[in-house]
Amino acid sequence: MTSPDRITYDACPLCESRDISHLRTGDCSRHALYQQSVEKAGGGEANRLTPLMRWCACRACGHVFTDGYFTTEAFARLTQVVNQGQIVGADFERQRMVAARMIEKVLPFAAEGPWLDVGFGNGALLMTAQEYGFEAVGCDLRPAAVTALQAAGIEAHLSDIAQLNLPRPCQVISMADVREHMPYPQTGLAAARERLADGGVLLLSMPNSDAPAWHLLDRMNANPYWGEIEHYHNFGRERLYRLLGEMGFVPLRYGISERYRVCMEVIARKMSS
Repeated sequence: MTSPDRITYDACPLCESRDISHLRTGDCSRHALYQQSVEKAGGGEANRLTPLMRWCACRACGHVFTDGYFTTEAFARLTQVVNQGQIVGADFERQRMVAARMIEKVLPFAAEGPWLDVGFGNGALLMTAQEYGFEAVGCDLRPAAVTALQAAGIEAHLSDIAQLNLPRPCQVISMADVREHMPYPQTGLAAARERLADGGVLLLSMPNSDAPAWHLLDRMNANPYWGEIEHYHNFGRERLYRLLGEMGFVPLRYGISERYRVCMEVIARKMSS
């Protein structure tokens, strides 16, 4: 049974099949955001988010997802707190080098123009993209992050991508460890496609549940992503590539992400209408 903090998926959020099964249960009670949200809410039992996360599998398309996504109220409580590594400017010298390697993978496909980073976190990718000559624009749902990035001289909007209005199309849109946070990933991909110029590219990073390292962590009972409080989805490379094709993108390059554990980095191009 889904917790009162979540809105239940009545079908697979990718293919809409109702042929879904319970896969496993995770525990997010040790997650830093869970603990901080409890402290901010005063610690009372009535204020606590449910710590158990029920993961489901779609028998039709193979997608793995939680049985529901946070209500508006529960999500608002989570956005009041932030991981230390996601504070704008955090660990900037090292993060600048990580961002530079990401940008250099994009350069063969796009070398100038507007770069939109969705859910920009610590801002390192956008600040480094600006250093490379791109026109940096960010959007995020955490008010403090938006204010901090604006103070750093980067255009930033308190918005998700679906509601974001931009004066001209982007050459690059990055969603670095963001899509697994979206209740319905197609919505974000459709919005990205609408805001990309013809031939524009999409940069994605997220955990790869097809990776041998993922399965090794599972066997060791040490996989952190079953208790990742903000995630609604676990993607493998194969399912991600199929979804990109369904949404009008062609994958161009696969790589290993340095941002988080067991993550992949994919560059895809917007296909012509």
